Amino acid sequence: MENQNHSDETTHFGYKTVKTGDKVEKVAEVFHSVASKYDMMNDVMSMGVHRIWKRLTIEKSGVRRGHQVLDLAGGTGDLTIKFSKMVGESGQVILSDINDSMLKVGRARLLDKGIVGNVEYVQANAECLPFPDNSFDCITIAFGLRNVTDKDAALASMFRVLKPGGRLLILEFSKPTAPGLSPLYDFYSFNILPFMGKLIANDAESYRYLAESIRMHPDQETLKDMMGNAGFERCDYSNLTGGIVALHRGFKF
Repeated sequence: MENQNHSDETTHFGYKTVKTGDKVEKVAEVFHSVASKYDMMNDVMSMGVHRIWKRLTIEKSGVRRGHQVLDLAGGTGDLTIKFSKMVGESGQVILSDINDSMLKVGRARLLDKGIVGNVEYVQANAECLPFPDNSFDCITIAFGLRNVTDKDAALASMFRVLKPGGRLLILEFSKPTAPGLSPLYDFYSFNILPFMGKLIANDAESYRYLAESIRMHPDQETLKDMMGNAGFERCDYSNLTGGIVALHRGFKF
């Protein structure tokens, strides 16, 4: 990427300012650290509600038999497991993640469940996806976009590889909209979450980064505008759990 060739350019890593070219490595260190405990922490952090958020994503995906699906930042494969059954033998799901530790955990999990044949595993950076134009009927990225350095480049790359008529779904932490929720959410994020990270994954720092990265992520309307700027049409979003999470959707025509 051009911006990574300029050593004086900076971006945010949580609340820290880092060189743009260093962010990918720093994010990788976080997920190498938490990969083995990732599923357990998701259940504990969200009290299991992340499963409902992901179920809603699947319901809005429009995926059916024979479709080609890209599960970006797919990690341990929650969405891929469901999509594999939905597309059947005539379809294909690509589970993609920039982090090889997460990808290995996801692959092992799917193999344990006997899911083979219509799933491939690709380590890739969302900013420059290694797929031909117009390849996928649906692209999902769940809890991954906030970790991408150049989100505009990633959205443009997703638009390029999506087929005309296809849709993008972004499931991501967002800005609370329910009255009185923000202070409670802040206390939980910056006090309880790192403590649980230390207790369960022996890594408080990675979960402190998680809380900070959520606060630095664009709010609902900003992300919707970014999708429109990348070429997506009929963009909308649904606030889930009081806006703690938002599900954005956009189409390519």
